Amino acid sequence: MNRPCFAVPLLFSLGTSMANCASAAFVEDSKATVELRNFYLNRDYRQDNAAQAKTEEWAQGFTTRLVSGFTDGPVGVGVDALGQLGVKLDSSRDRRNSGLLPYGASQEPVDSYSKLGLTAKLRAGKTVLNVGTLQPTLPVVMYNDTRLLGSSFRGGLLSSQAIQGLSLNAGRLTQASLRDSSSNEDVGYGAASSDHFDFAGGTYALTPQLNLSYYTSTLQDIYQQQFAGVTHGWQLAEGVVLKSDIRYFDSRDDGRRLAGHIDNRNFNGTISLGYKAHRFSTAWQYLSGDSDFPFLNGAEPYVANLVTFNLFTRAQEDSWQLRYDYDFVAWGVPGLTFMTRYVDGRNVKTATGSEGREWERDTDLAYTVQDGPLKGVSVRWRNVTFRSGDGLTTKVDENRLIVGYTLALW
Repeated sequence: MNRPCFAVPLLFSLGTSMANCASAAFVEDSKATVELRNFYLNRDYRQDNAAQAKTEEWAQGFTTRLVSGFTDGPVGVGVDALGQLGVKLDSSRDRRNSGLLPYGASQEPVDSYSKLGLTAKLRAGKTVLNVGTLQPTLPVVMYNDTRLLGSSFRGGLLSSQAIQGLSLNAGRLTQASLRDSSSNEDVGYGAASSDHFDFAGGTYALTPQLNLSYYTSTLQDIYQQQFAGVTHGWQLAEGVVLKSDIRYFDSRDDGRRLAGHIDNRNFNGTISLGYKAHRFSTAWQYLSGDSDFPFLNGAEPYVANLVTFNLFTRAQEDSWQLRYDYDFVAWGVPGLTFMTRYVDGRNVKTATGSEGREWERDTDLAYTVQDGPLKGVSVRWRNVTFRSGDGLTTKVDENRLIVGYTLALW
């Protein structure tokens, strides 16, 4: 949408109207923030016959969130709003396709794009119903927030914590707005679209350290998916923490099979050991079946080897990861962190064979200003190297520079 964008000013007007007509709790419990995100991405393609030599884009994002409280009474009513605006700072048709900016038939990235979402909500006790624009973070549907603006969905979500230790969620999504789009489209997977995506499940805290999760979901006429997960934390000694996160997905085609045959099992997990300022992690994914791991357009897969550039979720792919994190607070520099990781994937099934291989190496260096006039400003540099072969042909060197700041309005 290459025209002036009014989503953010409209939210300020909406917030004023809400404050003028709402009950005390509705207003007193409300919150408003503006997230500023400046994003530069440079990607060099190293493979032969690449469609373009490089991708290089720079953009500024604004995300305003208004979260109201609830009116008084046995059934409380509230309204949330989400306004997003993306502005091009530098790009061109021969350097597009970073995921920061949309482009039309002309292939020229737009100067700006925006979206506005409203959510009505009802609360009875510890049960809340949200209807409208949603950004879920559930194992079967996680919104994508890895570029300038986050993706979102339209639908309904019922959440309950009425039973101590048990968190339940159920809902239906009908439309999705991708991270680099102003429009909403039917939910879908790949090129196939569906009328709706239904899901239900929950997490139970068996102990404060041990959580069990189960979810089931169906993207009508495309795929069905079951998820089971276990997370556990264990303090071995002073400053020594061992954590594990084990996940399993079973995905099959559904109904008319609009995306073709889907048959995938995905077993993945992470084990990490934290010692003072250090954290060592290992992760793995084992995929079986005839197809790639399916997940909603506009979402991210809830898998251990979801990293900066690649997903490692191709048919029959086995992948492992080694990761190291360090917090420089131990050196007297609070706010400065370092991360490096390597992921190796093998046995990928492709159209020409079953021995495809891919690997990725990532390095992150991030700093958040701790005090002074710039307190809260974060700067992150991400460096990526990705290579694939034996039936896969992508070879990429990439750098990202992200500057962020979240301002609380009230």
